[in-house]
Amino acid sequence: MSEDIPSKHSDSVVIIPMYNECENASAIIDAVISLEHDFDILVIDDNSPDGTAAIVKKKMEQYPGRVHIIERKGKLGLGTAYITGFKWSVDHGYDFIFEMDADFSHNPADLMKLYHATAVEGADVAIGSRYVTGVNVVNWPMGRVLMSYYASKYVRFVTGLPIHDTTAGFVCYRRRVLEALPLDEIKFKGYAFQIEMKFTASKYGFKVVEVPIIFVNRVLGTSKMNSGIFGEAVFGVIRLKWNSFFKKYPDYSRK
Repeated sequence: MSEDIPSKHSDSVVIIPMYNECENASAIIDAVISLEHDFDILVIDDNSPDGTAAIVKKKMEQYPGRVHIIERKGKLGLGTAYITGFKWSVDHGYDFIFEMDADFSHNPADLMKLYHATAVEGADVAIGSRYVTGVNVVNWPMGRVLMSYYASKYVRFVTGLPIHDTTAGFVCYRRRVLEALPLDEIKFKGYAFQIEMKFTASKYGFKVVEVPIIFVNRVLGTSKMNSGIFGEAVFGVIRLKWNSFFKKYPDYSRK
């Protein structure tokens, strides 16, 4: 593992997990850095054999103090990547902590929408949502659209979450949310991780909002999506809901 620890530049940091993203790494970093608000970047690289980490390190030289990296020994799962990033971000004093994919499926400019929803409008968690105003995806195969859309509908039905896009991976958390949630108790590693985080934040009484975005299928690189990831999400939510009946959640809602 390597991580640089300069002084914090911004109140916001974008966590971007990467594995074999050499086609996208440089461009996605440039796009985030170019935004009107100063977003720092933390890349979690899972020992990509294509040289992704080396590209990120060049960007660290180009944007000193703005780009950071944690290198892990291998593919350890999306959930553990974000948990690692959350802990690092809290330790480094960031107030607004974002999840974002490396492949431009999330438009970096939409980070401003999530920032506004939290920093200005007061949400604790802001979700970049594909489904809050219909189905806003571009260039997805129909099978994937149906699988994702109805998986979210199913999760909403089972858990009772008032969220349309339960598996969304474009999210902003206020610092206080990540300080309160029991991150070491989050069990899921794939996209079910996204469900568990939203479910737990909601149970803790945090204000969770959805912000409509358009999700575009990646152009460069290879998708990491597979049926096993969705299988974990579909079957794991039953256990998640069942276990919640035996837990007492603290109330962090703002009176």
